[in-house]
Amino acid sequence: MEVEEMKPEAASRLKISEDVIIAISKLAALDVKGVAKLGGEVGKMSKLRKNGPIKISMMGDVAAIDMKIVVKSGEKACNIAQEVQTVVKENVQNMTGVPVARVNVTVSGVVFE
Repeated sequence: MEVEEMKPEAASRLKISEDVIIAISKLAALDVKGVAKLGGEVGKMSKLRKNGPIKISMMGDVAAIDMKIVVKSGEKACNIAQEVQTVVKENVQNMTGVPVARVNVTVSGVVFE
């Protein structure tokens, strides 16, 4: 009878950058029909994290996302905001494995085309 030697498992930890969560959130929100753009400045996200349209708050290993969007005229802002919440939460959780506690969406404007 052979006895297998049990090797202790190495403790490993993967840290996802907030910039990655911001990028995923941005792409997911812009993919929703009725969203014209994000509200505020989008460029240089890591430097403008406090003033940008997407803010990430980490509570331990759980993310809370606040974002501003601009909707197209003729669309129902409430429905679009709810869809953005759902899509952003699902995409961040599926792509990073980081649980998302909440996604707060603020409609900061309307674009008339």
